[in-house]
Amino acid sequence: MFENIDFVGQNGQISGQVAAYIASQGRMEPGSMRPYIGADGRAYATIYKGGDAKSPSSYQAVPVGYATLRRDEWKQLDEAVLGISEIRLGGVQDLIDNNLVYNLGNAMGTTVLEYHDMSDALTADLTMDGVTRGKGDRPEYGTNYLPIPIIHSDYEINARALEASRKLGNPLDTTLAERAARKVNEKLETMLFTNTSYAFGGGTIYSYINHVDRNQVTLATHWDDMVDSTLEDIGSKILDDVIAMKQASINDLHYGPWMLYIPTAYETLLDKDYDKTTPGTTIRERILKIAGIKGIKIVDKLPANNVLMVQMTSDVVRLVRGMGIQNVEWQTEGKFITKYKVMTIQVPQIRSDSAGHSGIVHLA
Repeated sequence: MFENIDFVGQNGQISGQVAAYIASQGRMEPGSMRPYIGADGRAYATIYKGGDAKSPSSYQAVPVGYATLRRDEWKQLDEAVLGISEIRLGGVQDLIDNNLVYNLGNAMGTTVLEYHDMSDALTADLTMDGVTRGKGDRPEYGTNYLPIPIIHSDYEINARALEASRKLGNPLDTTLAERAARKVNEKLETMLFTNTSYAFGGGTIYSYINHVDRNQVTLATHWDDMVDSTLEDIGSKILDDVIAMKQASINDLHYGPWMLYIPTAYETLLDKDYDKTTPGTTIRERILKIAGIKGIKIVDKLPANNVLMVQMTSDVVRLVRGMGIQNVEWQTEGKFITKYKVMTIQVPQIRSDSAGHSGIVHLA
């Protein structure tokens, strides 16, 4: 089992099996790819008619030719997929929790997300009569593109194993669905926190640690290499690094609030006492006393000896989302093995203004 990333690009460019399907269909209707066996033994699919997506009246059950799973079995798979997101994969979840989400109206379309930045313009004049004509000016607009990724991981359910579980009254084995969901979520975290970029359709997806406009601060000494220092030195040096990151953000006209992301190896280090004069106060607690820092989070995907400070506002980062993570039935090989995909259409978008000001600080 492995995860794939497909792209729908500018001018109809496509990359990958799922993207090709979307291009051929014009859009993807996830409901039609979740056929189920109804109480009457017939096959149905629930199709969105329009209107309030949260209202049951906006959906209609329509007959289809074939289905493998019952409704309660789809429910078991969905619960397994949603449950996996609760495991420590929190960077993308931070964007959701802080309402830094841009929902696409038609994520299945054949264009990348087109967005614009604007240069500074106009001035304010100080006069006594208010009549003196000010200097005319016009902002300059830049056009940018963001590829829209389709992240999916495939698994299969054997018809004999499915029938055996039904006859024995056992719940459906959701292990493969959980693994597939895990892979999809890990890929999203990888896109946000590792030195990986994806260029397609005239645009590039950057991460926190490779965006060209991020503010870079030098890490003079790795935090976990301070074993020979006194306790006071460890705490104060780490605090100095964090304050330097905050100052770098302020210097680039970003004033918080910030989340601090640290790699796994630094987690227990922050649990040490800050110094002997304030027993019971850990390094973590001392950092959280810095104004503007709203939290510290461990990111297992973050490379060693890399620390990030991110201003949690939509002009710095947002999650562009077309479809949340879900299960679909993809194709059937006869009636013995049915293919499934856990898939999502989401991408983290790292942003800066036209002058290159960024609310991301990278200590490394």
